[in-house]
Amino acid sequence: MLFIVGLFAVLYLSVSRVSAYFKENVKISVILSSQASPSQAEQFALNLEQMPQVASAELISQERGTEEMKEFLGEDFLDIFESNPIPASVNLQLKNDYFYADSIARLKAVLCEDVMVEDVIYQEGIISTINDNLKTVGLIFAGFILLLAIISIVLINNTVRLNIFSRRFSIRTMQLVGATRGVICRPFLYNSILQGAVSGVIATFALFGAWVFVSRQVPQIDLLVNKEAFLYCGAALVVLGILLCFVCTSLIVRKVTLLPVDKLYV
Repeated sequence: MLFIVGLFAVLYLSVSRVSAYFKENVKISVILSSQASPSQAEQFALNLEQMPQVASAELISQERGTEEMKEFLGEDFLDIFESNPIPASVNLQLKNDYFYADSIARLKAVLCEDVMVEDVIYQEGIISTINDNLKTVGLIFAGFILLLAIISIVLINNTVRLNIFSRRFSIRTMQLVGATRGVICRPFLYNSILQGAVSGVIATFALFGAWVFVSRQVPQIDLLVNKEAFLYCGAALVVLGILLCFVCTSLIVRKVTLLPVDKLYV
């Protein structure tokens, strides 16, 4: 169960990386004025790249734009024009934190004030769709993690309960010879810490092994999975295993020590 919780936790933590991957690969086209010279266009692209919202700015010269249009429309598409109508442009990729409709709208307004800019083109619907879908995926993963955590707590609690209840007569014997509740609980708690730590470590190694296996089969997954998430989840699984076992054991041992004699035989 800890392994499954860790698996979904890694996927949840990787959602932000997947989100950034999709967002930063959506391009915004800044169409430059036909009066802009090649040197002015190049300098304008460099200036755009210095803006805090921009991850990268790629200049598409008139010649390159023309070649790309020829691939789509054919070599002779310019024959109907007196001059080349393809303008130079700059393809922008925004940083993840600025990939929102209002942020992009403000950026467009700022860019359109520049005399070098003819227009700013982007697909507003795609931006809203990507943000909404990624938010939904994140909520689904969070729900699965919460559900699995609850199931883990129930299973671990029942396992610990059965283990300790099977030793209720030993606990009763210790009480009869004068052992305090602290003395009785101590070995059980030490054992629970060890079991929780071992379970967490095994789950962490299993999680890492699964990632190595999948990454060898699908190398592209390294681009989407956050490697730091494995470190965080590994530490969290060990802590979670120890905490669950410790809390369940302390509560159940305390309950068993308070059982009346007639309940020991139920």
